[in-house]
Amino acid sequence: MHLSNEIVLRPRFKKKLQQSNESALSAFENAKKQESDYIITRVDDHVFIKIPKEKQHFWSPQLHLEIMKISETESELFGLFGPNPTVWTLFMFLHFGVATLFIGFGVWAYSNHSLDNPYSVQLIIMGLLVLIWFALYFAGKMGKSAGKKEMHELYALMNKILEN
Repeated sequence: MHLSNEIVLRPRFKKKLQQSNESALSAFENAKKQESDYIITRVDDHVFIKIPKEKQHFWSPQLHLEIMKISETESELFGLFGPNPTVWTLFMFLHFGVATLFIGFGVWAYSNHSLDNPYSVQLIIMGLLVLIWFALYFAGKMGKSAGKKEMHELYALMNKILEN
C-alpha cells in the first residue's frame, strides 16, 4: 500500500474486485468467525476492521471498507483508514474550536482597529492560535505515523481475506 500524499491524515484507497460485492462481504463474514487478532464487523455494504481494545493505543487506526456492486461479477472497494471515531471527533472539535477563536479574535481586533483602540493583544492571541493549529496538525501526523505499522497490518489482513 502506497500513501502518496503526506498531508492526508486519513488515507483513502479504492480497488476493483473481480468478485461480486456479496461474495466479498461474505468473505469478511466468514473471517470474522475465524479471526481472533482483529475485530471485524459488517453493517450492510460496510466492513470495519479494528484492533482489539487490549492491543490499542490512543492513535490505533481502524479500516473502514465499503464494497459497492458494479456488476454481477465485479465490485469496487473503497477503503478509509482513520483513528477511533471518538479520537477523530475530539481532534476535529479542537480544530473547530481553534478556528472559531481565531475568527472571534479577528473580529475583535478589527473592531478595535476601527475604533482606534489598541488591538495588539488580539493579534498576539491570533498568532498563538495559529501555533496551536500547527501543533494539532503535527500531533495528527505523529499519530498517523505511530499507527502506520498497524495500518499495513489491517491492509494485509484485508487482502488476505479477499484472496481466499
